[in-house]
Order: sequence, then structure tokens, then C-alpha cells
Amino acid sequence: MQLLHIDSAITGEQSVSRQLTAQTVTAWKAAHPGTTVQYLDLAAQAPSHLSAPSLGFRTGQAAATELERTENALSEALVSQFLAADVIVIGAPLYNFSIPSQLKAWVDRIAQAGRTFKYTDKGPVGLAGGKTVIVASTRGGVYSTSEGGQAMEHQESYLKVVMGFFGITDVRFVRAEGVAMGPDAKATALASAQQAIGTHTSVAANQASVSQAA
Repeated sequence: MQLLHIDSAITGEQSVSRQLTAQTVTAWKAAHPGTTVQYLDLAAQAPSHLSAPSLGFRTGQAAATELERTENALSEALVSQFLAADVIVIGAPLYNFSIPSQLKAWVDRIAQAGRTFKYTDKGPVGLAGGKTVIVASTRGGVYSTSEGGQAMEHQESYLKVVMGFFGITDVRFVRAEGVAMGPDAKATALASAQQAIGTHTSVAANQASVSQAA
């Protein structure tokens, strides 16, 4: 089993999402011996945002310049790495009501027609099914307990939709929210996240009906 461990927080050792992804990967390996891990730090090595030179995988045009060849190779490496993974653990802190731009840039690179999805006469069909995604979702405030808060967050909701678009139905969330609301609130959030890690890593991969939140 191959696991792809992705971090995107820019806060280094102070990052709660990095702490939770590391704990999730450790717990998964303990529960599923033989798992091999690849690591991708999007804060340290962020793919550039989409631009005219990087659109080769969408336009089908052959690369004509060295920059285009470099961009195409990056897109191919990222989508191949994603498709090879059985389990993807993603650290996704809430930045300005959404995910970090570095993580969005990665999503844009792997969203490739013919690789992770295709269009049909009945609409789009995901091509990357059979994977498990575990998202370490961290938030300074609390968004899950009110209608207003839920309307403001485009973090978990976005990742669930885009992974579903790729055909992935097993999306699990390890959530720690309220981490900026004082020591007691942070401790409660981390305890809840620890419980979710134990629950989500003990369940076998590719369970179509999971789609759980902490």
C-alpha cells in the first residue's frame, strides 16, 4: 500500500495541521503494516499557479519551449504520484475561509481530463476512485456548529467536492477547530482530533460509505 503524505501549512513547527498529518501517518502505518510513504511539502516546494506555459495538459499542445517542457514535467510528476497512491493524507489549514493557495495549485495540477476525470455525454466521471483521502482540517475558529459558520468555510467542503469529482468516495476528516480561541479550546480540539485519527486509521482503505468528519 502506498501513502502520499501532503503538508501545505506555512507555519512550520507551529502548524497544527502538520502535527496532525504526522500523527495520522504514524497511526496508519501502525494499523496497516507494509505501507510505504512518499512526502510532499507544498509550502517548501509549491507548484506554480496555472499559467499559459503550464496549460499543456489541458490544451493538448506539445511543448515548444524549455519552460513549457518543465511545467509539463511537473504536472505529470504530480498527477502520477497522486494516481499511484492508495491513501492520501492532506494537511489543510483554513486560510481566509479556504485552503492554502499552495494546496489549490496542487489540485489544479492533478485535475487533468483523461487522468483523474473525463467528460461524457452524461457529465463528468471520476477516474481516480478506489483511494482513501484523510484530511487534517485545522481552524482557528469554530465553523462546524452553526449555519453561518458552515456557509463561511470553503475548506473541507471544497476538498470533499473535488475529491468526489475525481471519483474518490472515501474522504475522512480529522478536524481541530477553535485552536486560536485559547489554551482550553485548543486542548479540546486536539483531543477530538486524536480520537478521530484513531477512528479513521483503524478503518480499512477504500470504504465507499465512510466520508466521515470528526
